[in-house]
Amino acid sequence: MNWILVVLGGAVGAPLRFLVDRAVQRRQSTRFPWGTFTANTLGCLLLGLLTGALLARAAGEDYEEFVATGLCGALTTYSTFSWETVHLARTGQAVPAVGNAVATTLAGLGALSVGLVAAHAIWP
Repeated sequence: MNWILVVLGGAVGAPLRFLVDRAVQRRQSTRFPWGTFTANTLGCLLLGLLTGALLARAAGEDYEEFVATGLCGALTTYSTFSWETVHLARTGQAVPAVGNAVATTLAGLGALSVGLVAAHAIWP
């Protein structure tokens, strides 16, 4: 049954990632990968909330498999983040490439932390 939860979570996360990416990219005119940045940050926030719920014993293993492995695994994308960062660098945009790497890492850690704090406030 575990793998079914992962598949179902992935079936939700993958189209969500696509929709978030397209919605964000459509609203800005730069070549900076704001869509991937947003999807990755959102996924980290959700993962922080789930981790907090798990630590408070407000969520069980099924939620972990569905949300963390399936949904967040498909919503976030290290491979696209890496490709877009290298693409920026290879096209002469070294500063945006470094900015993307640093900002994505910091935003992900920050969003995860915000999710943990929010979860602690919800499930003390």
